[in-house]
Amino acid sequence: MNIGNPGEFSMLELAQAVIRLTGSNSRIVYEPLPQDDPRQRKPDISLAFEKLAGWQPTVSLEEGLKKTIAYFDELLTKEN
Repeated sequence: MNIGNPGEFSMLELAQAVIRLTGSNSRIVYEPLPQDDPRQRKPDISLAFEKLAGWQPTVSLEEGLKKTIAYFDELLTKEN
């Protein structure tokens, strides 16, 4: 069962968001895509919606990234 978010975004948009939200000075490097790389990353969550009583994602990409970044910031702070 796919438990993704059907809100579609490109890998470039994801990379740009991560750089912006982390304040990183990383630069994006473009490489050839693997032959089996999917051209579209938009999951069909209809089965989850049907079987899980109308389940649908409620966390936006930006909100999820912020929570993930905060988690790892806290984890790394505890290690040092």
